[in-house]
Amino acid sequence: MLCCYVNGTQKMLIARIANSPNYHFERVIFPQERYLFKAPPNAQLEIHRHSEMGMTLADSIPCNYLRVSESRTSRSSEAIPSKSA
Repeated sequence: MLCCYVNGTQKMLIARIANSPNYHFERVIFPQERYLFKAPPNAQLEIHRHSEMGMTLADSIPCNYLRVSESRTSRSSEAIPSKSA
């Protein structure tokens, strides 16, 4: 499934999916970055951040909550303005 995570902080974060046996994902997410990724339905996105103690788990989010729904819009020729010469 297609998911989206937004890093709303001013710090770099590490996003990781480690709970799925056949799927491993790890990436740096930059401040204010919006990141689209694919994940298995049962996956948990772990967000890690750097602290004085090293990398710490800041959050764990079910990917179902980050799922992006695809909306399809159809345009007919009537909806597109025609150019007159």
